[in-house]
Amino acid sequence: MPRHGDLELALQLGDIADRITVRRFQAHDLRIREKPDRTPVTDADTAVETAVCEALRFARPDDAFAGEETGGSVTTGRTWMVDPVDGTKNFLRGVPVWATLIALLEDGRPTVGVISAPALASRWWAAAERGAWLRRGSVDSAPVPLRVSSNTRLADSYLSTTSTRTWDVFHSRAAYLRLAEACWEDRAFGDFLQHCMVAEGTLDIAAEPVVNPWDITAVQILVAEAGGVCTDLLGASPHSGTGALSANPRLHRLALEVLAAPPG
Repeated sequence: MPRHGDLELALQLGDIADRITVRRFQAHDLRIREKPDRTPVTDADTAVETAVCEALRFARPDDAFAGEETGGSVTTGRTWMVDPVDGTKNFLRGVPVWATLIALLEDGRPTVGVISAPALASRWWAAAERGAWLRRGSVDSAPVPLRVSSNTRLADSYLSTTSTRTWDVFHSRAAYLRLAEACWEDRAFGDFLQHCMVAEGTLDIAAEPVVNPWDITAVQILVAEAGGVCTDLLGASPHSGTGALSANPRLHRLALEVLAAPPG
């Protein structure tokens, strides 16, 4: 269990991040550079990560920190993990679908997660044994509890991925197409949003072939606390790097079977 105040601290860190990202979103002087893997990073990414790290040094000086831009790794004990802007390509193009992801891991297990998407006026959060929640609208709006879909049939399922092109590189496009064909409908809502929508019950399945730990840790506990399952595409920890699959327990099992089936 997270110690008292960890969730409240994570929500405060989300406020810090929002003040930065909202100010820099669609700014004419936004600074962008390309990382070695050819993914973009903006001055908002680095500013958020720096501000959150500094706040944690003050509030939790004994805890470790790992961020997408500054590095760090998850070890035994307590580690805070931050993705300052998940959906940077959207952010730099002026598309409002992006969020800051903040998570606390204890001995490698996520116990707190906050996903803050101010341009969507939405914030999702969860903590171990405290449920999954969504506040949409103003900060005075009452949060609502989340629950995954009760659907039990792939044929009735709404599926989302991030980019079909990445399935060729990191898993199998044929496997994803088998799953899409088994489902009622598929779209590419992408990144954090699709997993949050699974926790809300508005999507049934989110599947993507490649994620980094900072991409998935916060949504992993959100989906779990909403009654769902979030693993990699083989059913193991999503921190393994072999993708992510979120759904309710039955659909998760059925989707794993389809993704694992040999072609033909």
